[in-house]
Amino acid sequence: MTVRQFAAGAVLAAAVAAATPATAQFFLQSHDFSGGTVKGDEPGMTVPLPGATSAEYKAALAWTMRSALNLAALQCQFEPTLHTVETYNAILKDHDAEFDKDQATLQKYYARTPGAGRATAGKGSKAGQAGFDQFGTRTYSAFAVVSAQYGFCQTAAAVGREALFAPRGTFGDLAERRMRQLRNSLVPAGEERFPYYLTRTSTLTPLPRLDAQCWNKKSEWQAGKCGAQNWPPAAAG
Repeated sequence: MTVRQFAAGAVLAAAVAAATPATAQFFLQSHDFSGGTVKGDEPGMTVPLPGATSAEYKAALAWTMRSALNLAALQCQFEPTLHTVETYNAILKDHDAEFDKDQATLQKYYARTPGAGRATAGKGSKAGQAGFDQFGTRTYSAFAVVSAQYGFCQTAAAVGREALFAPRGTFGDLAERRMRQLRNSLVPAGEERFPYYLTRTSTLTPLPRLDAQCWNKKSEWQAGKCGAQNWPPAAAG
């Protein structure tokens, strides 16, 4: 191999590595959580918003995804290579104007819809803020995972990377494309390449008796006190 060929190969390898950023891999083959595009009014995608417009549902989707990535930044720090904290902080800076707009849209929704998903009835800015606060609480609690943490953290990290490079003004579009996948990741899933399970065999390997009375000071077995020694186990016939 010539120096030129070696250099070309090194450049190609570097390009491939750059195109596929490294991240934590908890399984040999992770579960596929992908799903179709949503608009926000589908069951389970956001907190229910009776009478909401398409723009209000889109704002709810975007805010819900922002909340999920925030939870990932808090819950996924056990695996630093996911970079969920750094990614979330960068997303906040890059899409700050969109989030402000989404928040204002949701506050207006709750201000004009008395009792919609909140305990505080009435109209106006205070009712709108109260409704939005309850919306946020219910949204955050829906992404608090334990048994599905690996799948959620991997998925949130991938969504976060895409959001990080999404042009400003398109975070809502990203939420429509990836929210179902993020919701799917809340269902526990494990290794997909090889089946695995725990089993209990009927024949267990015996352990030697370690009672002090069964051994003398020379570490010799005392058959007169403990009977025949059960170690080493007999070979299977």
